Amino acid sequence: MKIVILDGYTLNPGDLSWEKLKKYGELTIYDRTEYENGKIIEAIGNAEIIFTNKTPLPKEVLDKVPSLKYIGVLATGYNVVDVDAAKELGIVVTNVPSYGTTAVAQMTMALLLEMCHHVGDHNRAVKKGEWSKSKDFCFWNYPLIELDGKTMGIIGFGRIGQASAKLAQAFGMNILTSGSRKKPELESNTCKQVDMDELLAKSDVISLHCPLTPETEGIINTSNISKMKDGAMIVNTSRGQLIVEQDLKEALDNGKLAGAALDVVSKEPIDRDNPLLKASNCIITPHIAWAPKESRNRLLNTALENLEAFIKGNPINVVNN
Repeated sequence: MKIVILDGYTLNPGDLSWEKLKKYGELTIYDRTEYENGKIIEAIGNAEIIFTNKTPLPKEVLDKVPSLKYIGVLATGYNVVDVDAAKELGIVVTNVPSYGTTAVAQMTMALLLEMCHHVGDHNRAVKKGEWSKSKDFCFWNYPLIELDGKTMGIIGFGRIGQASAKLAQAFGMNILTSGSRKKPELESNTCKQVDMDELLAKSDVISLHCPLTPETEGIINTSNISKMKDGAMIVNTSRGQLIVEQDLKEALDNGKLAGAALDVVSKEPIDRDNPLLKASNCIITPHIAWAPKESRNRLLNTALENLEAFIKGNPINVVNN
């Protein structure tokens, strides 16, 4: 079989190995594949199996690659593939669920702790000589925040939301959750399920872990921000489109919200005119929550398991049944 990886660099910039894939067929690896001018059609060629992370595979591409039998998405989200068109053409599409739960939950707390302590800013201040010039034995440039006893509102209480809740509880935080499905078995003295308005009103920190759907798109907007506590903070490690970015900027600039820490934005890579680049008290990282080596290695191993199961005739993690 001919196997093509369309955009392998993000998953494996050189610290992992594609070697195990070679036993399944003739392997071609592209660090990146351009979509325009038919280059994606050329890259796929007559491959039976392809892997993609973020390279789009709409119907007009799938219609032009008749040899294709299998698409392995090297991610959990699979919106880059027209799964309905793939199903019509008899192409199996799989994804990789749950590989990044621990990593994303850890990043959630890293972003929150950075808002609380501004470690990076204080490190830069020390190295610029500000501590050396201080008349006191210490100084700080930002308010410092203790998490114990505060409330984290988690919108989206799946695997990552639950993992983030456990870490937050270890810091002494109480948890409020809101979602479409009630999970009473997860409630405790420090974790309660409430409606959205109560979550917004009572949370000191709101952390987003829900998928992007028509119902959740733009859920952080002027209306919902007005229901939040003055001085609340927002963390987003899910999808950038959950936030109306201009509304968030205004709330940060006028002091309604004390801070935001975001690993995702509405368009990635971020546009230079994204309003959040000029917002007050806004930390932005370049979509790296999923990317520790351990997490990427789990992703690759599951992708291999998906392919082997497909070849054996019992595909798993299929998203277009």
